[in-house]
Amino acid sequence: MILTVCMSPSVDVTIELDSLNVGKVNIVKSKTRSFTGKAINVAIGVARLGEEAYATGFMYNEDGAMFESALDKEGVDFSFVWNNGRVRENYKCIDKKSMLTEINDVGGQVSEEKLVELLQRIHNFSSRSAVTVISGGLPRGVEPEYYREIFRAVQPGSLRIADTEGAKMFAALEAGIDLVKPNLEELQETLGREFKDKDDMLSGCYELLDRGAKIVLLSLGKDGAVITDGSKNYYCKSINVAVNSTVGAGDGMVAAAASMMKAGADLPEILRAGVAAGTATVTTFGTISFTKSKYEEILRSVSVTEF
Repeated sequence: MILTVCMSPSVDVTIELDSLNVGKVNIVKSKTRSFTGKAINVAIGVARLGEEAYATGFMYNEDGAMFESALDKEGVDFSFVWNNGRVRENYKCIDKKSMLTEINDVGGQVSEEKLVELLQRIHNFSSRSAVTVISGGLPRGVEPEYYREIFRAVQPGSLRIADTEGAKMFAALEAGIDLVKPNLEELQETLGREFKDKDDMLSGCYELLDRGAKIVLLSLGKDGAVITDGSKNYYCKSINVAVNSTVGAGDGMVAAAASMMKAGADLPEILRAGVAAGTATVTTFGTISFTKSKYEEILRSVSVTEF
C-alpha cells in the first residue's frame, strides 16, 4: 500500500479562457471543479497505475463529502481528520497559449488536538504502507516544524517521500527523507539563490542530500527532470505533447516515483516513470491526473542519460 497524507485539501476551479485580460471582462470558455490537494492527486495517480492507495490528512466539513465521493470513484480508500469550516478554493486560469495563472486561497485552521490525531493516524497507517507520501502546504497557523513531526511519526519500514518547499522542506529533511521532489522554482526559492547552469542546479540538489534526503527528484517542467543520490546523476527529457493544463503534473510525477520505489526500482526507472506520468498529466484539461494508457504510451518514448 502507498499512503498519502494531504495537509491542505482544496477545491480547484479550472477556467479556460482565450486570454486573461487584467482589468477587463473575461469570457469563460469552460470551467471544471476538482476536489483535490497534492497528496489526494498522488493517491489518484497511484490508483490509476494499479497500486493500492490510501489517503489521509485534514478535511473540512463544508465540501468534504465531495472529496470522499471523488476518491470513491477512483477506488482510493481514505480516512480523514475532520475539522470545522470550509475547504479552501483555488482558481486556475488557462489561456489558449497554455499560460497558467493561479489564485490560491488560504487553508482553514485546525486545533492542537487534531494535529496530534493526524500524527497518530500516520503512525498507525504507515505500519502497513510500503511508501508514505506527505505533500503540500499546512493549515493556517501551523508552524513549518510540524512537517518534521509528521515524518517522525512514519514507521521505519515505510519509505518517505516529501513534496513541499521552503521551511517545511527543511523541517521534513531533519526527520530523514528517502526522496524529496521540488521543482526548479521551488528549489531556487527554498535555497534563496538562482541557478545559472547545470552545476548550480546539482549543487542545490546536493544541499538537500546533505540536509537529510537520500534521493532528490528535481522537476524541470517541460524540460523533463533530474534525479540524483549524490553519486549518480541522471536526466530524462520530456517529449513534446499538446499541453492542456499543467495542474497536477508534479503530483503525477510523485505518484509514479512512489510506485517505482515500492517495486524497488533503480534511479533511472524512477526518473523515467516520473517524467512519463508528469507529461501524461499535462495532456488532460480539468482533471488532476493521467490515464494509464497515456502514461504507458509516453513511458515507451522517454529515455534516461547519465551526466
